Amino acid sequence: MTLDNIVLLIPLLPLLSFLLLGLAGKHISVRFSGVIGSVILGASLVLALITAYDYFFAIGKQGGEFIPYLTAQLNWLPFNSDLSINLGLVLDPISVMMLLVVTFVSTMVHVYSLGYMKGEERYTTYYAYLGLFTFTMLGLVLSTNIFQMYIFWELVGVSSYLLIGFYFSRPSAVAAAKKAFIVTRFADLGFLIGILMLGYGAHSYDFFTLIDRLSHPGSSYLVAMTGASFLGMSTLTWALILVFIGGAGKSAMFPFHIWLPDAMEGPTPISALIHAATMVVAGVYLVARLFPIFAVGAPDALTVVGYVGAFTALFAATIACTQTDIKKVLAYSTISQIGFMLFALGVAGWGPGKTEGFTAGMFHLFTHASFKALLFLGAGSIIHAVHSNEMKDMGGLRKSMPITHITFLLAALAISGIPPFAGFFSKEAIFSAAEQSNPIIYWVGLIAGTLTAFYIFRLYFMIFWHKTPDAHAHNHEKGEWAMMIPMMLLAVGAVFGGFIPFGDFISATGKPLELPIELSHIILPVGLGVLSIVAAAILYRKESDVPQRIVNALGGFYRAAYRKFYIDEIYLFITKKIVFKLMGRPSAWFDRNVVDGTVQKTGSLTIALSHAIKRVQSGKLQAYTMYFFGGVLLLVVLLLYKFA
Repeated sequence: MTLDNIVLLIPLLPLLSFLLLGLAGKHISVRFSGVIGSVILGASLVLALITAYDYFFAIGKQGGEFIPYLTAQLNWLPFNSDLSINLGLVLDPISVMMLLVVTFVSTMVHVYSLGYMKGEERYTTYYAYLGLFTFTMLGLVLSTNIFQMYIFWELVGVSSYLLIGFYFSRPSAVAAAKKAFIVTRFADLGFLIGILMLGYGAHSYDFFTLIDRLSHPGSSYLVAMTGASFLGMSTLTWALILVFIGGAGKSAMFPFHIWLPDAMEGPTPISALIHAATMVVAGVYLVARLFPIFAVGAPDALTVVGYVGAFTALFAATIACTQTDIKKVLAYSTISQIGFMLFALGVAGWGPGKTEGFTAGMFHLFTHASFKALLFLGAGSIIHAVHSNEMKDMGGLRKSMPITHITFLLAALAISGIPPFAGFFSKEAIFSAAEQSNPIIYWVGLIAGTLTAFYIFRLYFMIFWHKTPDAHAHNHEKGEWAMMIPMMLLAVGAVFGGFIPFGDFISATGKPLELPIELSHIILPVGLGVLSIVAAAILYRKESDVPQRIVNALGGFYRAAYRKFYIDEIYLFITKKIVFKLMGRPSAWFDRNVVDGTVQKTGSLTIALSHAIKRVQSGKLQAYTMYFFGGVLLLVVLLLYKFA
């Protein structure tokens, strides 16, 4: 089988799973539908591993650098001789990395769900939706064309909507699905406008043509788009900011972050797939895909990316420290960690010694996939055992859930940036790049990293310690190997993923890049992380009133953080009091009285006129004879008047 066919099969296999389970699901045993979906995704993972090996070690590197490999090219919508929308698949370092991330995490979630979702009424439908989502996400990362990416971008939104609202009988799940769909649609409008601006300016929608025309100094397209300005920023800067708005919506960056915590209403394995490792990093992938244009053509837009990412990282980490629902803590943790990835890209530049942030951001995306998916699957295992999301209903579970305890601890150490776990290597690369490029972002990131270690170990101690273990508690994990095996495999990634020489494979220029780790750079971040873990242990390892006293001392700030700084309330106020009341009601009145009134009045006049003239067409011969003679008489009178 050729590489071209293998690449094509990687997204088509999950599509086959969706079609098979979605259309023929009633004829397939519920017992085997999950197995079928898992086997198909496993095959897709194997093909992704083969593709990664072929690309990185056989065909991808030429002249000392990795180059794009294009396949399945199709000229889809030609507009004129210069502009068309083409479809195709691309292999390059970041798309191949995403292939591995998406297929691996999706396979783990498929297998895990065999145990977690067992007994659900719509079990087969669940696996069909998983296949659809995986197909659309793979289509997104393999796209050669920004318009093609937009198509899959929207399909990812649809499949996410279906999965978040899987428990459609719950009003909260329906509301969460609608919220996610609507919020991201507002952001996607910006993305679409940005796409049209880039296509108009560069006369192409193909990624590599866009990069070639808009990132080479002296290019006539770059000169034209940077020469025209609005409100002090070039057309290219505005276009990329609008594109980033779409990415910020999908990646739940401030102020579009409000949908992600509510999306926890979906099944917990979905949170591990969509809201940890795949869909929510689509915005990071988008910025990385267009990085040369950001860095060369519109560095101001890249600065916006950096500051939005840094603020969101700190903002979400602060909220995570106050939440009591374990999935909400992990949701805000995800928002914060994606902020790290984006501010890493934001502090990067173009040229020798300036691209470290790009590789660091992609490295963190890669390592984060393992440990955050593991944290979510661990949370699912805990919820499966105690039937509650609230930390107050947990505690002392380390003996009754030993595998979950150990794997969760490993993931917590990884996300805290403790050596030698995976998160340490990627976070230190981010801090190193930020320290060299932007001290403000570096210190904001350092504070966010310190809070990360605190909130994740607050969660860990509240779940597994805090209370005295029940000596008679049975082992909740007994017989649940479908859930335990994926967690153990993800734990391997959380522990050893950082030892991969990531810079040898992923860089902004395609050439190998070393990510140095210097002792002077790691002392402060690691030291603060360790202090945060110690503080969490002192406060939450055993029951005491100290945490409540601290809450009381923080007063209004803690309450604001617990209420997520009232962002949802602000949006509701704007929506109901301003948009609906000041804009919606007048618009409704105009529609009802002017638009509908005009239509209805026209109908009323037509009816009245028909009543007035209907006797003319009565069907009575006597009446027609009278009309005839009346007409003749009128003509005679007119003729006499004229010639008299």
